[in-house]
Amino acid sequence: MSTPVSSSDRPFLNRRLAAFGTTIFAEMSALATRTGSINLGQGFPDTDGPREIARAAADAVLTGLGNQYPPGPGIPELRTAIAAHQQRFYGLEYDPDTEVLVTAGATEAIAAALLALLEPGDEVIALEPFYDSYAACIAMAGAVRVPVTLRPHAGAFVLDLDELRAAVTPRTRLLLLNTPHNPTGTVLTPAELAAVAELAVERDLLVVTDEVYEHLVFEGSHTPLAGFPGMRERTVTISSAGKTFSFTGWKVGWVTAPPELVTAVRSAKQFLTYVSSGPFQYAIAQALALPDTYYDTLRADLAAKRDLLAGGLAAAGFEVFRPQGTYFVTTDITPLGEKDGLAFCRALPERCGVVAIPNQVFYDDKTAGAAQVRWAFCKQTSVLEEAVTRLKRLAP
Repeated sequence: MSTPVSSSDRPFLNRRLAAFGTTIFAEMSALATRTGSINLGQGFPDTDGPREIARAAADAVLTGLGNQYPPGPGIPELRTAIAAHQQRFYGLEYDPDTEVLVTAGATEAIAAALLALLEPGDEVIALEPFYDSYAACIAMAGAVRVPVTLRPHAGAFVLDLDELRAAVTPRTRLLLLNTPHNPTGTVLTPAELAAVAELAVERDLLVVTDEVYEHLVFEGSHTPLAGFPGMRERTVTISSAGKTFSFTGWKVGWVTAPPELVTAVRSAKQFLTYVSSGPFQYAIAQALALPDTYYDTLRADLAAKRDLLAGGLAAAGFEVFRPQGTYFVTTDITPLGEKDGLAFCRALPERCGVVAIPNQVFYDDKTAGAAQVRWAFCKQTSVLEEAVTRLKRLAP
């Protein structure tokens, strides 16, 4: 095989992305496969969602719905269902024709929003630790990320509102907010969100909110930032079907925002995937109309799994931060005599046959998350029980 030749010494990969490399999820999932370990690293369920929704997708394929390019903004049925969902759960009204955009999962929605709304040199404040695509998308836009760190306190991770306010400068263009928060499981309270809203209005900031775990809240409830005074006109709200309906491979996400913001995001999105997930859009339109009992059962099931895994981790000797939402538990490995989460996670499969994710990859300040490890509990109960049994080998 010939060696690629470059006409200069410049690396092939754009320098904005050079620092990111292969994601930690790919590395750890490959490690799980190689060692036959239980994979509590990557956050996807090991069972499919409702059978009637899977059947709706199959019927769409077989009857020719969505097999060709769907409309750029998304099929009308799904846009209408998304608008109805926002009204049903939050009392927020959106026009499905001008204020809703369907995307290839929330990941594309985030990328399109940041590429559309940022200019090189703009500052973006994001809550640290943050999902790894945030940093990459900010970098691709040529913007500058400014982390505001959620810090451990009394068994949870909390936002310092004074630190958030101090992070805003004349160059700040946008706040990137994730609640319920991955990886910490923090759910920002209405009082905290009101303070964020007040700051955004005062400093005339745009806000992009990642709300993909909106229905996975175990204590309290999720409150969209767009519902606060002055926020609807400046907020791009993002969510997706993957976490709520356990069809992560379908990659159906969406944006709700005022027409001007939707138009801006669509202008970038059309040059990313253009369109996607045709038949699945019809199925998710049906899924969003499932009765309240579906959402209640989903929460109750995951809350029980959270408690099972959190209890097992505590018994194994970890300090456990019990999440209010999402399907991740964060632990501190210091009580086990460990201090390097990356080294700990790389060795864990050989030690007890379980894979987890080191939180330090979600931080700009690696020392802040060096001793933290994230575990996914969106797995079958029997799998979690076996993982808990294996983790007992770590107990001092």
